[in-house]
Amino acid sequence: MELHEPDLPDVPVTAVLAALADDVRLQIVRALAEGGEFACGNFEFGVSKATRSHHLKVLREAGLTRTRAAGTTRYVRLRRDELDKLYPGLLNAVLTARIPAV
Repeated sequence: MELHEPDLPDVPVTAVLAALADDVRLQIVRALAEGGEFACGNFEFGVSKATRSHHLKVLREAGLTRTRAAGTTRYVRLRRDELDKLYPGLLNAVLTARIPAV
């Protein structure tokens, strides 16, 4: 199954900001920023598998992450270099902002 991963210049900044406006998605982005690539099933943020999948889909469709399949496992990573180039300082501001625990 082909996953929709938009070209980042085609994504409005408002879509990026909307994807980052959720606490769980922000935690996912922070984990990816610290640890590189993760298997999608390794994210444990107190939400169901379906909810986690939804959050990962929102991040992917907003251009924040890339997902690759390896067998039956999907791995996700942050598109940090692309995001920093297109929206300088955005991720740094988001990653250093204080958020409440979920």
